[in-house]
Amino acid sequence: MNKVDTKNKRIGIYPGSFDPITNGHIDIIKRAALLFDEIIVLIGFNMEKEGRFDVKTRYKMIKEAIKENNLDNVTCDYYDGLTLDYAKKHNSRFIIRGLRVVSDFDYEWSYAASNEFIDPSIEIVFLMAKKENTFISSSSIIELAKNKVDVSKLVPSYVNEVLKKAFNK
Repeated sequence: MNKVDTKNKRIGIYPGSFDPITNGHIDIIKRAALLFDEIIVLIGFNMEKEGRFDVKTRYKMIKEAIKENNLDNVTCDYYDGLTLDYAKKHNSRFIIRGLRVVSDFDYEWSYAASNEFIDPSIEIVFLMAKKENTFISSSSIIELAKNKVDVSKLVPSYVNEVLKKAFNK
């Protein structure tokens, strides 16, 4: 039996609210899965803030999307705390961030700088969104779904079903 070398395993943490997860997120996950041995999609949440969907629902949406896309080296988890702390606990030296538009860069630059200040051993890896995904955001998906627009081409199938149930009452 081969012993797994966890010390040199490249584990990437992809944090976000994923409220809900979109095909733009899935594209970043698929591409990151080619670069890392393991990806952990990490739902960040704040117990004092209310999201559109609760953490358990978001977790289920992500798990179903992972299964739907046959992403064997991708798992999902959630955490209320600093992503850097989670990364250290899970032997990850990489945090993955997606960039859709230029305005994302300003926020992500500050995020990377503050994380580097806290722990320079953790690398922030940026992946650019493909042009066809630049307009997709969780907020825009919610707005479209609320207004009865078909978002089935923009989200995983399970997410589409959850959105239909939530907004077609």
